[in-house]
Amino acid sequence: MASSTLICDTEPWKELRAHVEDINKTHLRDLMNDTSRCQSMMMEFDGILLDYSRQRATTGTLNKLFSLAEAARVKEKINRMFNGERINSTENRSVLHVALRAPRDAVINSDGKNVVPEVWQVLDKIRDFSERVRSGAWVGATGKALKDVVAIGIGGSFLGPLFVHTALQTEAEAIECARGRQLRFLANVDPIDIARNITGLNPETTLVVVVSKTFTTAETMLNARTLREWISSALGPQAVAKHMVAVSTNLKLVEQFGIDPNNAFAFWDWVGGRYSVCSAVGVLPLSLQYGFPIVEKFLKGASSVDQHFYSAPFEKNVPVLLGLLSVWNVSFLGYSARAILPYSQALEKFAPHIQQVSMESNGKGVSIDGVPLPYETGEIDFGEPGTNGQHSFYQLIHQGRVIPCDFIGVVKSQQPVYLKDEVVSNHDELMSNFFAQPDALAYGKTPEQLQKENVAEHLVSHKTFSGNRPSLSILLPSLNAYNIGQLLAIYEHRVAVQGFVWGINSFDQWGVELGKSLASQVRKQLHASRKKGESVEGFNFSTKTLITTYLEASADVPSDPSTLLPKI
Repeated sequence: MASSTLICDTEPWKELRAHVEDINKTHLRDLMNDTSRCQSMMMEFDGILLDYSRQRATTGTLNKLFSLAEAARVKEKINRMFNGERINSTENRSVLHVALRAPRDAVINSDGKNVVPEVWQVLDKIRDFSERVRSGAWVGATGKALKDVVAIGIGGSFLGPLFVHTALQTEAEAIECARGRQLRFLANVDPIDIARNITGLNPETTLVVVVSKTFTTAETMLNARTLREWISSALGPQAVAKHMVAVSTNLKLVEQFGIDPNNAFAFWDWVGGRYSVCSAVGVLPLSLQYGFPIVEKFLKGASSVDQHFYSAPFEKNVPVLLGLLSVWNVSFLGYSARAILPYSQALEKFAPHIQQVSMESNGKGVSIDGVPLPYETGEIDFGEPGTNGQHSFYQLIHQGRVIPCDFIGVVKSQQPVYLKDEVVSNHDELMSNFFAQPDALAYGKTPEQLQKENVAEHLVSHKTFSGNRPSLSILLPSLNAYNIGQLLAIYEHRVAVQGFVWGINSFDQWGVELGKSLASQVRKQLHASRKKGESVEGFNFSTKTLITTYLEASADVPSDPSTLLPKI
């Protein structure tokens, strides 16, 4: 396929369009009766069981999707990614988050240079620093151990590390390693987030990690200046060097801020923000909380999936299968959303992280060559842990619009509970729902079944479930650091596969720029109005009215305020 050709102009795409008519003549009730089909749609890799038999697809559909992947040159694009070629063409960058978790002896090149030794140089520095902080060898300005960490970052500098932290908080080994320590994440520039993060913390025992590649991110740097003031006002300006470190590549601005450049931990242009949890962005705060050995297991889990993604044939390749099925659901069956439903409370921050990984990557309107697309890309990702979600939005999933679902279950609970004389354990109760919900979506319930149950006639239509609603199930053996790394990498690569098929750049994010640019104009106006009393000008009537109302209603804000920090 020539680079200028859109995938929708290829024969495999057209064949899949025609194939939809055949699929529409089937129902999952019938497809699920085909045992050999179901058997062919289950696979295991490194302890993880994937079951995609409840997708509205046949083995013929899969073969057509593999042909589509060939037409889109997906294998070639995977190879180019792993070889360090600059596949992020709009920013002229390699895409090498796989190098962040590669074994020490691996060779992954970018511009002809093996980047793995640099990665491990930073990892070794994190190991050494985190061990010194955790052991009490590195102390704060008053000689007290630093047992509390606040990581400041936004977007990928926050959502990924928060997901991993939340998943580890209740894991037995991680609990022991984190005993007596706290890790908090400050992302929102809203002062309420600042107040919540510093409440109950003592500056003497707090270490702040500022995460900003350029050290210029507006929200992050304002939050960093706020916590610098919090530390300085309590301990003096000289305490900043002992209580603040950085994850950044801009050593000049780090030093100007008051942080010792020796306490800056690097990452690289070939690491996208939403793919950065395996860099110092995530590894540093997580190692301070849990110790580097736990985090290294997380990296090894991700690396295991990386190698599987790179080398496994597509028929047995978990991220490729998931990516192709998502393309099928979005581009051919017309399903614009996807629900991520982990049946584990420890994974409560997984869906918010994948929201960014997926929607920032694939929410594009033009091809990688800049050609407007005649088809939609990406899907609306959302989710909530089961069974909470069942009492929230499952009504719509069962009887409203069709939303393909990812059910994620765990064989062994991190925190098992058993009660004498109960029918099942708490975890078995949870998993009963994990196993039942996909069948409820697939089979539904017919009017005939309801009539046999003597349901009142006027309620039959209300209690009918159409079924034929696709889902897939992922069953993890447990939820330790290694498994968490596996799950992360599966979804990262799944998103890449979708983008490779659609012919878009899944590794830039120009869509976030315009709003930030307009916000800078508003910031200047607010400054001019507060300080000089200037009227609001240069905006449309609606925006001018909103800003003017805001300024008038908050006229009690002093024009030249003295420093005021949150008080809770």
